[in-house]
Amino acid sequence: MTKTPLFSKLRHRRLATLAALSLTLAWFLPLPGMAQTPAGNTAKVRISTSMGVIEAELYADKAPKTVANFLQYVNDKHYEGTIFHRVIAGFMVQGGGYDAQHKEKTTRPPIQHEGRQALAGGLKNTTGTLAMARTNDPQSATSQFFINVVDNAFLDPTPIPDGDPVAKFQYQGRVYENVARAQLLSAPQLFGYTVFGKVTSGMDVVQKIRTAPTGAGGPFPSDVPRTPVLIQSITLLK
Repeated sequence: MTKTPLFSKLRHRRLATLAALSLTLAWFLPLPGMAQTPAGNTAKVRISTSMGVIEAELYADKAPKTVANFLQYVNDKHYEGTIFHRVIAGFMVQGGGYDAQHKEKTTRPPIQHEGRQALAGGLKNTTGTLAMARTNDPQSATSQFFINVVDNAFLDPTPIPDGDPVAKFQYQGRVYENVARAQLLSAPQLFGYTVFGKVTSGMDVVQKIRTAPTGAGGPFPSDVPRTPVLIQSITLLK
């Protein structure tokens, strides 16, 4: 079966009252020649698509490895000719991994999950934010990303209360009581998704993408735009 991050499982679970996601690969290490984030805490990119231009700000101070990884794919021109292959109008639009023939592109090794670090810096899966797509393995994100088109709080990492063992807390209907802190910190279903940027202009383009008619396409049974939404390029602005 074709593996694609953030696919139908999330959709079905979201419809089922956002029940707990049943979400380790190698930790990410910067590779020789890895893109360097411009001086300062942020970088800006332009995402040119067949529906228009989107600009976004990336937060290197809050998700440094994630931003460096994304910018390396930008420098490598990986995104040119890829599509938004998963569009769910009330959820998110996802792309960066497949070409117009629905062939998956080769990627570098997966990166370290930085969701909790980003959350501590104030980044949440709110409308207009960019986050890394992945499989059920928290440490599996590579090149695919998504743009939240509504507030998706259930995609945020779960903050772990103080204490060891953690006395008691509840998450998505399940009660955790007297659980070792290390066990909770490594529980896949509590990792959430790493936010690393936000759209600064072009949300009207995102709105066009989210409302594109969808259906089956390539290996995917649903949610593929019937007219391909092409990422023509992603370029670094500063």
